Amino acid sequence: MQEKYVKIEVEHGYWLFKLGSLLAERGISKNKIMRDTNTKHDTLQGYVNGTLKRVDIDVLDRFCNYLNCDMVNIIEYIKK
Repeated sequence: MQEKYVKIEVEHGYWLFKLGSLLAERGISKNKIMRDTNTKHDTLQGYVNGTLKRVDIDVLDRFCNYLNCDMVNIIEYIKK
């Protein structure tokens, strides 16, 4: 499976949003992770589509715990 990440360019680099790819890889629906992690739809969409403006460490904690992964598996910053 080819990984499909959302890449968001910023002034000094870019962000890779990987949650959508990770969920697809594991066969987890957005509805399931929202229910199981008590996360709002708009918040989840921000991490999937790269539209969030602020990273919430509590949300990342829930996602990492639920998916048994590290933050870099969900969102990653790459400096130019």
